[in-house]
Amino acid sequence: MKVTVLGLGMWGFCLARHLALNGHAVTGWTIEPHILEALRRGDDHPHLLRSCRGIPIQLVSTIEEAIEKADLIVESVTTGGLRAVLTKLHSLVPRLPVPLVLTSKGIEQKTHLITPDVVTSIFGPSCVNEVAMLSGPSFAAEVARHLPTAVVCGGVSPEVCDTVINVFTSKVFRVYPNVDVRGVAYGGALKNVIAISCGVAEGLGLGTGAMAALVTRGLHEMVKLAVAESCQAQTLYGLSGLGDLYLTCSSPMSRNFKFGQLMSTGLSRKEAENKIGMVVEGAYTCEAAKELADQHGIQMPITEAVFDILTGNISATEAVTRLMLRDVKEERL
Repeated sequence: MKVTVLGLGMWGFCLARHLALNGHAVTGWTIEPHILEALRRGDDHPHLLRSCRGIPIQLVSTIEEAIEKADLIVESVTTGGLRAVLTKLHSLVPRLPVPLVLTSKGIEQKTHLITPDVVTSIFGPSCVNEVAMLSGPSFAAEVARHLPTAVVCGGVSPEVCDTVINVFTSKVFRVYPNVDVRGVAYGGALKNVIAISCGVAEGLGLGTGAMAALVTRGLHEMVKLAVAESCQAQTLYGLSGLGDLYLTCSSPMSRNFKFGQLMSTGLSRKEAENKIGMVVEGAYTCEAAKELADQHGIQMPITEAVFDILTGNISATEAVTRLMLRDVKEERL
């Protein structure tokens, strides 16, 4: 197939590389000229240690060139940049001409829309059958090294899911279908917030017991909000929820986890983001998640604690104390 990848950050580039090695004709586009120039020269990707030398990816400068004759479009920009890219795409093609695979994991600020809902807000509800969401426990650097990876494809159309599965599946990359596309999106987005809290715990030296508690209670928060948003609870116990949560909460390879570690040292949000050097999706998702929880009347104490750390309302140490001193209630999952 001819596959277009919109966005060539770490994840987008690694997916493009994977698809090219899987035998597909891949076209890549990015809004970042320094990445485009480096890849055209055959240099290493600015954020990875592996180059694209010898890998046949056609690199283009415009979306118009990128989508020409595409059979499948894979989106891999930031959640904050998704609307601008899709609006440009909509100006070129009022209806989605081919299936669109989303890979950004976040909740749009102000609108509080998860990524599949951002698509339908632009292209209309009739496009829902053409939208899929690829999510799950995966690090770009590990995919680049051909390490075994299993993810989930959320989509209401079995035909679109089958297409995505066939295009992406290889000896080292496995894809499971799931009809609950919005649940898949919520799992991928909310786990980033909990990963920040685990990074804070690691930075403060709170121990593995504290991290286990954060992961368990964090998953509870994720499920509550997803269910309130009409998603299926069991989706959050799968690869896009629990699987991705375990990965991002246990490794410094996760930028959200690393970001939390940096925040625990007393750095401001901006200072920590500058040290990361890339977008930290959890920092942006946190605010939207908290506001959604408030609208639904749901208590999400870990998310609230991360929000207060991000906004400078309390220190990381104070946030831990507040969590530990909350009123005790019966455990429910």
